[in-house]
Amino acid sequence: MDREALTTINAGVTALLDNIRSVISIDRLKLEHLVAAHIAGGHILLADNHGVGKTSLARALAGSIRWPERNASDELLAGRNGVDSSSTAGSRSDLAESPVMDDFSRVQCTVDLLPQDILGYNRMSGVGGDLVFNKGPIFSHFVLCDEINLLTPKTQGSFFQAMEEQSVTVEGRTYPLHDPFFIIATMNLKGSHLFPLPAPQLDRFMIQLSMGYPPTESEVGIVRQHGQSDSWKDFAPVARSEDLLKWKAMVDDVHINDEVVAYIVSCVRRTREHSDVLVGASPRTGVKVSRLARALSLIRGYDYATIDTVKEIFAAAVTHRIVMKNSAQDALEVIEEVMNNTPVEAGRG
Repeated sequence: MDREALTTINAGVTALLDNIRSVISIDRLKLEHLVAAHIAGGHILLADNHGVGKTSLARALAGSIRWPERNASDELLAGRNGVDSSSTAGSRSDLAESPVMDDFSRVQCTVDLLPQDILGYNRMSGVGGDLVFNKGPIFSHFVLCDEINLLTPKTQGSFFQAMEEQSVTVEGRTYPLHDPFFIIATMNLKGSHLFPLPAPQLDRFMIQLSMGYPPTESEVGIVRQHGQSDSWKDFAPVARSEDLLKWKAMVDDVHINDEVVAYIVSCVRRTREHSDVLVGASPRTGVKVSRLARALSLIRGYDYATIDTVKEIFAAAVTHRIVMKNSAQDALEVIEEVMNNTPVEAGRG
């Protein structure tokens, strides 16, 4: 990977970060981790309190991207039922033609929400009774799933296929979700009528972050800026959707040597051996940590990932993937202990 390409990527990501932070108060490091998770092809879980800007953050990220113009035929396609892909040259044989993806959608989760409210459903249309597929909000490039742990387990399960396979199946037809596709889910830390997310679903989120409350000076700025109705008037896109796809494709070109991989694997395996852990991190965890470390290196202008980069993101990528024997114990303590006690050479041999 040449230096000019890395400089271009770093400049593009810097403009993206600055644009988001012009309307959202968020620690720059956390925002870098969030963007890197998207570039790495992952999804984000925000475990936070109400009113800290989670929805605005998702809006700002989606609004910072310049999306391709849609023509009339595209919009017509959005209302059509999927067609058998056997009649579409170059398509996978098990996929139907997908509805047009929206730029951004928000799913406000409630206990009575059903899977079809998220995925979509077929309805009868016209005199002939043809089936027409009404797409759900999952057909968006950026999806905010607000308060995901208010959903019942059945409805939570509607996200499984989308997050793992980037497609959804409705009444026997499978529809692809086109790139870029990114889910930001928020989770209540406390409250009533909450349904804990099952471990397999938590495992599908690349990282878990908390925006937290801003420092005093930042909060004063928030009140001054957003106390006016035109606080977003100068906000505009700064990156193209094609840029996101290019950045995602370049993650594989970031080098990660054997020593770093061995350290990741050793740390992951030690979570399974810890006396306070009931269920340790899965093998998928190592894959996600490796990819996230490379994506973070890429957006910072480097073509290699280091152990320091792995240590920086390891807790955010792993804490939500392990189950403690004592639910009151903070998993972060175990993660930090594992990293501190794992030598770089531990995974060799």
